[in-house]
Amino acid sequence: MSSVRARIAPYLLSFPGWFWLGLFFLLPIITVLSVALQTGNPDTGYTFTWHWSEFSTVLSNYNGELVRSFIYGGISTLAAFVIAYPMAYWIAFHGGLHKSTYLFIILLPFFVSFVIRTLAWQFLLSDNGIVLGSLKSIGLLPQSTHVLSTPFAVIAGLTYNALPYMVLPLYVAIEKIDRRVVRAAGDLYASGVQAFFRVILPLSSAGIFAGFLLVFVTNVGDYVNASILGGPGTTMIGNVIQNSYLENLDYPTASALSSILMVLLLFVIWLYARVFGTEAVEEAVA
Repeated sequence: MSSVRARIAPYLLSFPGWFWLGLFFLLPIITVLSVALQTGNPDTGYTFTWHWSEFSTVLSNYNGELVRSFIYGGISTLAAFVIAYPMAYWIAFHGGLHKSTYLFIILLPFFVSFVIRTLAWQFLLSDNGIVLGSLKSIGLLPQSTHVLSTPFAVIAGLTYNALPYMVLPLYVAIEKIDRRVVRAAGDLYASGVQAFFRVILPLSSAGIFAGFLLVFVTNVGDYVNASILGGPGTTMIGNVIQNSYLENLDYPTASALSSILMVLLLFVIWLYARVFGTEAVEEAVA
């Protein structure tokens, strides 16, 4: 009897976790996939008919928005990394007793609603706003300068709103680096640049992986920035899914696009993990 209890004990202990994943992860995915295979309309309702051609239809109709989403997500992720790494590095190595204060200052704007922050960017980037209007008034920019409804505005909003997701993992990884290793590199006649690229940067790889993962996945599926800061030529796949589900009530199209986006993101994550290295992945997860 005791041997039976010993064998089933691990399964009983892990049951709450598996139940949670099944209820809030596996079940929603199965539901989305089942809706994608339905046919019908909002008036008469939808019926499950194994309509697999829905996937090829939405791919041909919205491939431009899908590619644009990955391009915007990739550019904004790289931009966030370029901005966040120096910030995280300086706080970790030179923040002293005020590290928590600096991190709080970075996070402070993000206590405000996501939509309100994006609307603030709309105000800043408007043609006659506080930034462009001032630069135009003193002659530094021509009056025809226009930023809103451009890819730059959408990518800028994506980068800003995802910045904490990049800063925090990077800071944690850099803060964990043993300072004795950095000093040892100096003792071995490595310059500051050499120590950074051959010691600090590799040792912070887990934070880089986690930051890229969080920001890229978040930004590719975003629709708020493109809705507020973009225009007809900057529509992302998240906007199409939102409009299909909430406005057009075209649930199969929205579900099919969501499923395709999820599969593509999983593939990109898998490919990135393979290139980045399994050791960094394990450290990031740990």
